[in-house]
Amino acid sequence: MTRAPRLLGRTPCSTALNARRRARELAALGDRPSVDVVIIGGGVTGAGLALDAASRGLRTVLVEAHDLAFGTSRWSSKLVHGGLRYLASGQVGIAYESAFERHLLMTRIAPHLTRPLAQVMPLYAPGHIARGAYIGFGYELGDGLRRMTRTPGSVLAAPGPLTRSELVRLAPAVRREDLRGGVRGWDGQLFDDARLVVAIARTAAGYGASVLTRARAIRAAGDRVVVRDELGGGELELRARAVVNATGVWAGEVDPDVHLRPSRGTHLVVETARLGWSDVSLTAPLPGSSSRFVFTLPAAHGRTYIGLTDVPADGPLPDVPQATDDEIDQLLGVIGTVLAAPLTRSDVVATFAGLRPLLTGPSHGDETSDLSRRHAIVESGSGLLSVVGGKLTTYRRMAQDGIDAVAARLRDVPASQTHSLPLVGAWPRERLDEVAASPRLVRRYGAEAPFAAGLPDGPGAARGVTAQELQWGVEVEGALTVDDLLDRRTRLGLVVADREASTDAAASAFERAGVGPA
Repeated sequence: MTRAPRLLGRTPCSTALNARRRARELAALGDRPSVDVVIIGGGVTGAGLALDAASRGLRTVLVEAHDLAFGTSRWSSKLVHGGLRYLASGQVGIAYESAFERHLLMTRIAPHLTRPLAQVMPLYAPGHIARGAYIGFGYELGDGLRRMTRTPGSVLAAPGPLTRSELVRLAPAVRREDLRGGVRGWDGQLFDDARLVVAIARTAAGYGASVLTRARAIRAAGDRVVVRDELGGGELELRARAVVNATGVWAGEVDPDVHLRPSRGTHLVVETARLGWSDVSLTAPLPGSSSRFVFTLPAAHGRTYIGLTDVPADGPLPDVPQATDDEIDQLLGVIGTVLAAPLTRSDVVATFAGLRPLLTGPSHGDETSDLSRRHAIVESGSGLLSVVGGKLTTYRRMAQDGIDAVAARLRDVPASQTHSLPLVGAWPRERLDEVAASPRLVRRYGAEAPFAAGLPDGPGAARGVTAQELQWGVEVEGALTVDDLLDRRTRLGLVVADREASTDAAASAFERAGVGPA
């Protein structure tokens, strides 16, 4: 059973990130600039490193040029993968690692931010028997990983066949001509990847880490980092016993010794109503591939995401990648093969794309989909450590390995404890209905939902986002700008109409908190 989080005994203020705390910690670092570890990058890897280091008792500073989850970590498929895809390519070790980390996230670390997601594959004549056997065998292999990691069946059920009527009930928009039935498997889903990053960063702050957004590392070596305050304009040199680069696909810009081959993954955003309000992941095979699929993902605000492409991202790396017309057409075309009324461009209310940092090597093919998702720790000539590769599901293990490399340089650093350390708001999955708040807030804040609900009322935003949620983002979750609130704390900025309808309410949240947006 999930243990109650250690931090729940404290008030939310002990883990709160906000403009006032940022100012205090910048001032304190000016007086005492020597620390144990500086982490560069505020995505899931950087936040995980900060938590691992701080929970071992190391004086830790995380610096991020923009905002928490500004880069790749907010553009994922919001899945907690069990590693099935890696089994298909023979990467047994990383498949098991993924399943184990999924187990920890769903049962101990963040049960409030995760849920089981049914993955439904419709089967059509001709060929439905052979395809069903193939997909069913894959799901059984995945379930074997679930059992090996001891994830309870009450969290992730066993896979199995679906009758035609069962499949239509679960996915009402499915094409019914020649439909024979289907196969159902299970995997984990995050309610929101950016919320996971914020929760990790806040938990790190509860253990004493300084989490500084809008603080850009302009020079870095193995024992020091020069940081520019992107709000105040000053510079600060931090001296450290170790510096870790966790900037993902941008790692080579911090350390030229790091070489990656990025790939781009694109998603479409449509109204869930267009898919019959389905709450499952409807899956369609990518033509010509036995291991790649396009799938729907039920998401927040009555929307569904459709993904995922996997193409090389050549040329300069943008802060915010964009979907291409070819990718949009490909996703619409493939998912359209299993829909009674195929989606069109007019159904797409938004798109988003993320960049993955993939490691290359002589054993991998030329396609980015063939490259390893294994992470690695790279040490440069200056002693700077870079944690590169990997994926969202295995962030905790990446962080553990990164701080283990730091500990090898230092003395008397205890072992990692993050495998049993719940994040802020965590509460046993089977007892979440005990939390005295609306289901909507419990899904977002877990055991902290009553604190958020108790904030003063004010102007609400689009899609039912309350004034309390906006103010919580400012006072507790480190939002410094309106964009931070809309793009990463609530995800309302994803759709232009939602952003326009919510900007005034977001600005009002800063006024109620007594601080102006940066």
